Amino acid sequence: MSRSEKIKDFDPNSPGDPGCSLFGLPFDTSEAEVVIVPVPWDVTVSYKDGASRGPAAILAASVQVDLYDPSVPDAWKIGLAMDDISEEVRDAASRLREDAKTYISSITTGVDPLSVAATEHIRLEVNEGSEWLNAWVEARCRHWLQQGKLVALLGGDHSTPYGMLKALASSGEPFGILQIDAHADLRDAYEGFAFSHASIMRNALRIPEVSQLVQVGIRDYCQEEADVIASDAKVTTFFDRDLKHAQYNGATWAQQVQNIVERLPKRVYISFDIDGLDPKLCPNTGTPVAGGLEFEQAVYLIEHVARSGRTIIGCDLNEVAPGPDGNEWDANVGARMLFRMCNLMAVSNGRV
Repeated sequence: MSRSEKIKDFDPNSPGDPGCSLFGLPFDTSEAEVVIVPVPWDVTVSYKDGASRGPAAILAASVQVDLYDPSVPDAWKIGLAMDDISEEVRDAASRLREDAKTYISSITTGVDPLSVAATEHIRLEVNEGSEWLNAWVEARCRHWLQQGKLVALLGGDHSTPYGMLKALASSGEPFGILQIDAHADLRDAYEGFAFSHASIMRNALRIPEVSQLVQVGIRDYCQEEADVIASDAKVTTFFDRDLKHAQYNGATWAQQVQNIVERLPKRVYISFDIDGLDPKLCPNTGTPVAGGLEFEQAVYLIEHVARSGRTIIGCDLNEVAPGPDGNEWDANVGARMLFRMCNLMAVSNGRV
């Protein structure tokens, strides 16, 4: 059946079919305008793991998402489909995570269960594994980009988008990053891991094509990161505290969004850590922090980027972790954010 025939025969008002693809849509990756690349990886997380199960949890929860998007008429016709969840990546993540936990425990508790040589071996092994993962992500994203697809990455922890950023940078065209996050992620090789989830934006700034980093919702950061923010002209940070205080003093969210969007260049990549939201919306994320954005606040910001004349060249959603006993709340929120973000990316590229 052709894509046009599938659109004609599909009823967007019917219950989602778990036997179909992402969001219960009838499209496969060859037919979809937007391809989601899942990356089940959370090797370097420093607090709670579980984000490696995020892609599968979001896929399962996505069939409960109603397909009417008030911002994008007939959004479902864009076509969203998820690439296969890689067993190779999942197996490597599972193996390396156990080693990483041993290493992290040894350097944070002061009780080293291993010899110095063994501990160093684990650190090097994890770093090599992260480099392998970066290359895998870059190749997979490049594969879909070369087919003319819009690509969204679904982590996993927040280290996972690095390979996608490299794939986008291979065009040689500069772009900016809009980061929605509780954390600055500007640490250098956090806990000895060169590609830590806490270092993703420090590593991104080393990519020559990344011309600007605009951070929103930041509320948990260290002195090292504060120094980077203060000294690097590429970085503009809208701290959660400052945003809230401005609102208390009368500034509207619309005014603040205008200020944020004005700092972005014409080509924008959106990197969304789910802990950028209020933790009531993502209580099982690896490192929840009090404060943050409401769901519609975040969507409002992304919509204004999409309708500002800028092009969203790619996006990611990370750090969604399913709750205990199969609780799907986090995945439910994550699936809805993924749907809205992908639709708006398509709008900005004229695919609607």
